[in-house]
Amino acid sequence: MNSPTVLFICTGNICRSPMAEYLLRQRLSEDSGWVVRSAGVAAPPDMPASQFAADTLDEIGIDLRAHRSRLLDQEMIAAAALIVVMTTAHRRIVWAMAPGEAHKVVLLKSFDPAASGTDVEDPIGLSLDAYREVREEICAALPGLLAFMDVLGGRKKRT
Repeated sequence: MNSPTVLFICTGNICRSPMAEYLLRQRLSEDSGWVVRSAGVAAPPDMPASQFAADTLDEIGIDLRAHRSRLLDQEMIAAAALIVVMTTAHRRIVWAMAPGEAHKVVLLKSFDPAASGTDVEDPIGLSLDAYREVREEICAALPGLLAFMDVLGGRKKRT
């Protein structure tokens, strides 16, 4: 049996979605049964994470240097058990690319009951503090996402 995949989506796959990918990986044990990936709807392939994205995760002990951007494609959508998008615009794009997979697509902030708004805004070109805010928005949604993954894929072990 293949392990279920959770796929994070943003625009360029160099800020928000890789941050979410690595933050979630940190919270899952290696034997959780989940595969965690990310991609972008307009990502140039094989780009490293932005410097501020790497810096803001480095502050909490997560190394983002191995990340390389990937362009979202039909195969990734089909393979994912769960697709977590950063914005309503990303959700519309994924729905348009694969209407039959729309049931898999959820907004990240929908997992944070205290969140304001629906979108995790793009910090590209902004300050390190803007990236820290994005990191905190992602972290605030992860407990709810993990609980949902537990229900979706059976009880998974976390570290």
